[in-house]
Amino acid sequence: MILYPAIDLKDGNCVRLLKGDMDKATVFGSDPAAQARQFEEAGCEWLHLVDLNGAFAGEPVNAAAVEAILAAVSVPVQLGGGIRTLETIEMWLNKGVSRVILGTVAVENPELVREAAQLFPGRVAVGLDARNGKVATRGWAEETDMTVTDLAGRLEDAGIAAIIYTDIDRDGAMQGPNVEATAALARATTIPVIASGGVSSLADLIALRDAVGISGAISGRALYDGAIDLREALSAL
Repeated sequence: MILYPAIDLKDGNCVRLLKGDMDKATVFGSDPAAQARQFEEAGCEWLHLVDLNGAFAGEPVNAAAVEAILAAVSVPVQLGGGIRTLETIEMWLNKGVSRVILGTVAVENPELVREAAQLFPGRVAVGLDARNGKVATRGWAEETDMTVTDLAGRLEDAGIAAIIYTDIDRDGAMQGPNVEATAALARATTIPVIASGGVSSLADLIALRDAVGISGAISGRALYDGAIDLREALSAL
């Protein structure tokens, strides 16, 4: 299982939100590129970036910070937040992002996801963000009536590289991931599933590792707080 250290970008800073609330942001650093280098030096295989402002704006906002990270590291980077057009997808892939993550657009324009996945094989993932099992969009501000398994089913044959599943109520709360729901989603689809939200200890990572079908896990706050030692976690996984 791959561990993806998370760098969430808000106003150019490296932050973590509590349950997706932009008003409850903790700033962990003003130099995201330096943070990315630290994660790479610790041995991570991937980085997970989110343009939080972009998720609300519907277009890239923290582009300068993302580009600084891309220039600073050699490990592959996946990026989500405000990526809702084919032009934006192509722009980021051309700039060196290894994989883009489509969230809101996967609900509102699934045909764009299919088109992008066909044009850029292996480089398009979908972020399924859920509150009480129902998909939320537009920076988690709007809830839909669609379940994550329903949406995953609709994307089964789209050719996407991965699903990043986030339980919003666990995100940033340090209360542990929703292993059961994540594993259930992994069983319901052949698309690789990456767990996100609530990973707060090495035991959480091991529980996700041992659950059948989960291919990766994203952790943010626990790495910044020191609750998880990145080198130890990478060794355990």
